[in-house]
Amino acid sequence: MPEFLPHLAGPKILAALLRAPGNEIKSGKFDHPDSSQALVANAFGYFLDRPEALPSFPGLGGNPAYAVTLEAEMRFPWDGGRQPWVDVAIESESLLIGVEARRYEPFRPAKAATFPEAAERPVWGARMGRYTGLASDIASGAQVFDCLDAVPLIKAACGIRTQAFKRARQPVLAYIYAEPEVWAGSGKPVDPERIAQHRAEIDRFGDIVLGDHVVFLPLRWADILAQWARKASLQAHVAAVLGRFGGLG
Repeated sequence: MPEFLPHLAGPKILAALLRAPGNEIKSGKFDHPDSSQALVANAFGYFLDRPEALPSFPGLGGNPAYAVTLEAEMRFPWDGGRQPWVDVAIESESLLIGVEARRYEPFRPAKAATFPEAAERPVWGARMGRYTGLASDIASGAQVFDCLDAVPLIKAACGIRTQAFKRARQPVLAYIYAEPEVWAGSGKPVDPERIAQHRAEIDRFGDIVLGDHVVFLPLRWADILAQWARKASLQAHVAAVLGRFGGLG
């Protein structure tokens, strides 16, 4: 079983992780030094019992969070098939934020991903055409993303939009990423050209979907943790996260 930071509610975090698809706990992936899920669980697990302590993401403002959930399903508006899950869901009186977090994934070889044909159904409501149009462009090869895993982000955006509409909230897709200098597992350097390419693809993705209903908010792990550390009550937590997962860039 994984070892969470000692000041966290380990059983509650573990229960959240076990209900999610992917089987990272039983497969042992969670315990790998490069694990992205371990970083997310330990960083955001602090707020499961104290959501109001989570600082608002830069540029959003709004009311304090009243719920923070690890591994949350954001269902499409139909039954059956594979439904999108986000790493973290954050809800306030005005916002529904789905967090997709990455660590080393953008710097590994790209994986092929497809958007379900059912996504072409006219069920997403107004102002989602940029996301769905981008999905079509990726499928046709008109748009290519090599470092940014764009298709899961589009799926997440559509799921977040569906659930936010039901709850009368503004939907936000927060993409939290790292820019590490070395691989935690091997100590080998991360290719700086891949880091630069990933950043450029984030910017391109954001430009394409700008103006749609789901706000796309890219954030670096280093910046988020620095923001948290400005709050005295979170400094010990941030120090513990950096102590275990330092070198996030």
